[in-house]
Amino acid sequence: MPTDSTFFSLPLVWHNALVTLLTFIYVFSVPPLMDWLVTNHGLPRDISRKITHICAGSAIIFLPLFREGDWSHYLNITVFAVWTLLLIQKGLFATADDQAVKTMTRTGDKRELLKGTLYFVVVAMICGTVFYKQASGVLAMAMLGWGDGLAPIVGTRYGKMRYKLVCDKSVEGSLAFLFGSFFAGLFFVRLIVPEAYDPAKIAIIAVAATVIEGLSPKEVDNILIPVGVIGLTMIL
Repeated sequence: MPTDSTFFSLPLVWHNALVTLLTFIYVFSVPPLMDWLVTNHGLPRDISRKITHICAGSAIIFLPLFREGDWSHYLNITVFAVWTLLLIQKGLFATADDQAVKTMTRTGDKRELLKGTLYFVVVAMICGTVFYKQASGVLAMAMLGWGDGLAPIVGTRYGKMRYKLVCDKSVEGSLAFLFGSFFAGLFFVRLIVPEAYDPAKIAIIAVAATVIEGLSPKEVDNILIPVGVIGLTMIL
């Protein structure tokens, strides 16, 4: 699809609105699927939470479909803006059987939605506007989504070599973060901003992000990781 073309030769704003609809379908299909797996197939909450985390970070896969030229390319963050409002509402008023509570929290406490999960969607909105289609924003979302998504899954189940700097971590979980961040960074940068594709630079940033994650308190890593990744990408 040429960079200046639109679906069905639609006006730019309608093309971007259609891509936004696809993004909504993708993002809003994940919680019901995770809820079904948690309820009917015994998927642990922490796994469903991190799968949701990875899927949310991967929403940047739709960025190449958005066309620049007017304000409408900022529709790419609409789904995260909606989720920001939903998380605030659910974090304050949801019941224990709410889909978001069951699939996006560790313990079933609705107030968790007002912490790391909310920070994540706010970061996504910043990356989709201030750092729209820039390597810094793409890497921040890729590494936050995949690295921070895989680390606790691997660390909780297979982590044998434990360490504690601020919180309990494992070498296995940190390695999962490193490799998840690196390969996700390679894939999404190549897809979205191929002119910025630099495996050596991405590897350095992935190592730094792994160190940041290892030093970060729970929940706050959803802020510290993207800040570190964006800062390093702009410096290197």
